Amino acid sequence: MRDNWLRRIFAQALPTPQLRVGATGRPRKPVRRVFLLGRHPNPTSDYYFAARLAALGMPPHQMVDIGCRDFSSLDADGAFIVVCRYASTAALKWIEQESSKLAGVGLFLDDDIPGIITGREAAIGYRLTLFWLGLMPLPRLNRHLDIVWASTPRLAERLQSANARVLPPAPPASLWSVPHQNNSSPERELLIAYHATTVHVDEHRFLQPMIQEVLASRPNVRFEVFAGKATAHLWQGMERVLLRQQVSWSAYLAEALTRRIDIMLVPLGSSSVNDCRSATKRIDVARAGAAGVFSVSEAYGSADDSGEIRLPPDAAVWRNTLLTLIDEPEKRRAAAQATAHIVGRMSLQAEAGLAFNPS
Repeated sequence: MRDNWLRRIFAQALPTPQLRVGATGRPRKPVRRVFLLGRHPNPTSDYYFAARLAALGMPPHQMVDIGCRDFSSLDADGAFIVVCRYASTAALKWIEQESSKLAGVGLFLDDDIPGIITGREAAIGYRLTLFWLGLMPLPRLNRHLDIVWASTPRLAERLQSANARVLPPAPPASLWSVPHQNNSSPERELLIAYHATTVHVDEHRFLQPMIQEVLASRPNVRFEVFAGKATAHLWQGMERVLLRQQVSWSAYLAEALTRRIDIMLVPLGSSSVNDCRSATKRIDVARAGAAGVFSVSEAYGSADDSGEIRLPPDAAVWRNTLLTLIDEPEKRRAAAQATAHIVGRMSLQAEAGLAFNPS
């Protein structure tokens, strides 16, 4: 209890986004161009901004990597700056120097960064990165912020002091609508995958004994999992389990073009941080052509008539669902189509572009 109390106190002391004095939530002047600042390439930029910025009627845009040390070649006149999660010292210095020329500055967040930093699951290196690039710039960046966007309503609630607006994912169709060879032969080997990040320790623990049972009863199945130092030991030594390390975003996308995954698992435990997460894993499931199995959660909703599989945190229910999907190709196909349909609706939201002015 005392440990949790101290973590909450520490989280409250961390810097938070705030709009500048006099900000109206609109650009200061007409927007001539947009610069998207971030660590490029990355999934956040692709899933939230690539299609919106390319929409009909949007001004020219440019992805600008914050690893750059000299921003002087950028034309600041009428430029709107979108800071995608992170800012660097050089980027902040350029924004400060060119502030009078800019059309505005916005910040987009898709994670509860203070919650991750003060939580238990993230590796220390990742926490330091989040603190250094995501929180340390805020006192300087806040002096220039006109707009703050959040990926989900729950995260927007956490950012109430910045009047954050919700900007849900809207990926380009090219990032998920990938043709896959249809091979439903009962003799072929099936692949189940869990592509997690380093902050899902509880989800690994939930899946491991269940997957062990599934593999023992279905010799035609293999399992692939991304796991970091905190979770790799759970999977080591298991037969027909491929344990992988994280790869770059570019490599992950390139690999997706060469194969399909039959069943993709998206467990998500209930926590303060997870309740702020958006449904971007749906996009990965659709790209893989997989039948997705999702947790009932803030991100993915409850079970409904969409055809998508959403399950409560009951290991027996998950295990039995997996066995059914393994044995029945039509159910896999129906689940995959249901998720692809939902992701297709997500993509349609990009047609409106990036709305700088509130409706």
